[in-house]
Amino acid sequence: MASSTGNEKSVNPVLRISQLDALELNKALEQLVWSQFTSCFHGFKPGVLAHFEPEVKAFLCLILWKFTIYSKNATVGQAILNIQYKNNLSQTEKYQPLSKHQKLWYLIFTVGGRWLEERCYDLFSNRQQQSFCKIKSYISFGSGLLKLCGLVNFLIFLRKGTFATLTERILGIRSVFCKPQSVRQIGFEYMNRELLWHGFAEFLIYLLPLINVQKLKVKISSWCLPIVGLPNSENTLAAHCRECSLCGEWPTMPHTIGCPHVFCYYCIKSNFLFDMYFTCPKCGSEVHSLQPLKYKIEMTELHV
Repeated sequence: MASSTGNEKSVNPVLRISQLDALELNKALEQLVWSQFTSCFHGFKPGVLAHFEPEVKAFLCLILWKFTIYSKNATVGQAILNIQYKNNLSQTEKYQPLSKHQKLWYLIFTVGGRWLEERCYDLFSNRQQQSFCKIKSYISFGSGLLKLCGLVNFLIFLRKGTFATLTERILGIRSVFCKPQSVRQIGFEYMNRELLWHGFAEFLIYLLPLINVQKLKVKISSWCLPIVGLPNSENTLAAHCRECSLCGEWPTMPHTIGCPHVFCYYCIKSNFLFDMYFTCPKCGSEVHSLQPLKYKIEMTELHV
């Protein structure tokens, strides 16, 4: 955005949810860039970036800062949501871009602070000397104090709606809309169509548990495939029924329900417990009695 036209623009305050969304988009972008960068080193020795990870992250964030805050006065998340930073220290109500000092301090607070925290943790994590322990305790205290101040700032932000982060409050930079937000209008026909569809969907969700899908399958299969009469003798049952009528596999613990078909015990038991009016999917017979098959079916019969 050119600075010559920036002074002519009026300030449009930003909603709290939009500022929080911009922060989340910035975090997602940093994670995406880091994952894409680390994927370039998958063929190298594991841990090749472990010793220089804080510096590499700081360098990538420096590149992002150069093409976002420094060039356009807005982060990537803010640019997506039509938001940019305004110099809130200026006395005028018109839009004023960030000064170079504010941009530089923004880089130091965000990128430099994160790098310093990660690098100091690596430097003093394995040192057992008393002086290093004191420095580590001071750094931990300072980090905790900053997080506490960040929490207080966030509570104030929820109250007033300005300065979502502690860095913005310290530097005096404020989020504003680049262009005035247009009022969204929804047509009456579109609203009627959406209401009708949601009502129909809720009706289907209410009706679906009342439909017996298993019986419906049996009815459709009986219409499409006419039933052929089978002999009812148990010898014929043992000779011809070499697969479960439900799962189609070799029957495990074969059982019958009073019709000329064989079922796995767990298949017929689970279906019968689910539906007390369960019927055979082959012939439509109801479950009269669940009994094990009396004759042993040899596995060699499968190849006959």
